[in-house]
Amino acid sequence: MMNNIGLILFDIDGVIRDVTNSYRLAIQETVNFFSGWRPSIEDIDSIKSEGCWNNDWDLSLEMINRHVQKNNLSFSAPSRKILIECFENFYFGGDPNHDSSEWSGFIKDETLLVKKTFFEELTQRRIGWGFVSGAELPSAKFVLEQRLGLASAPLIAMGEAPEKPDPTGFISLSSKLSKKPLGFSNPPIAYIGDTVADVKTVINARIKIPDQKFISLAIAPPHLHVDSSREKRLRYEAELKKAGADLIIKSMDNLKNETLNLFINQ
Repeated sequence: MMNNIGLILFDIDGVIRDVTNSYRLAIQETVNFFSGWRPSIEDIDSIKSEGCWNNDWDLSLEMINRHVQKNNLSFSAPSRKILIECFENFYFGGDPNHDSSEWSGFIKDETLLVKKTFFEELTQRRIGWGFVSGAELPSAKFVLEQRLGLASAPLIAMGEAPEKPDPTGFISLSSKLSKKPLGFSNPPIAYIGDTVADVKTVINARIKIPDQKFISLAIAPPHLHVDSSREKRLRYEAELKKAGADLIIKSMDNLKNETLNLFINQ
């Protein structure tokens, strides 16, 4: 079997599945439950553009705290544990560690952005692949294994590595899937995500292993790809580019050819 010409690792949320009506909706409902204020999708985009709020639990808590401070409110934000219980009830609608058939939460409303054949074509083009996600392991495995049918997909999920933009999980899976040690003799490795934190993960990986060719691919989240949000999408993409993204992907449909050309031209 011939060696791969490159490796591409994927974020899951906003790249493999649309989480507008699941994770992002859970943020909105959780913040509203505790504060009486329901942040907009634009509010969530804005705080995510800061590049340090990859964990949606912590992001929700931060939004509540900022709302309390901004409006000089007298109540205190909930504990992280209580907030997580509320968030999980909205998102999973059941015990995350129980059978997914028992779930009734927002996770059931997620739209897939790719098909299984997408990854089969990458393999045919000698491009390796895997996933580095901040999603909880049950959620990540649900979308990869049950929804997409990718058995034993290479995956780093929440709790298995420090949160992005720390590059530890990205570097770990890159090393595991590469035929050679990471460095100048190893093929290029790309990572695609939809947030500034994802871009910074690649930037931080370069600092750790400067001899390895790391490529940051970025894509705006699905809710910005409707015609009415064109200006918002362009502003969001500008933030991704400013953070250091090497290439902005306009759609997942275009990714295979763009990545193939990117690896061949290295």
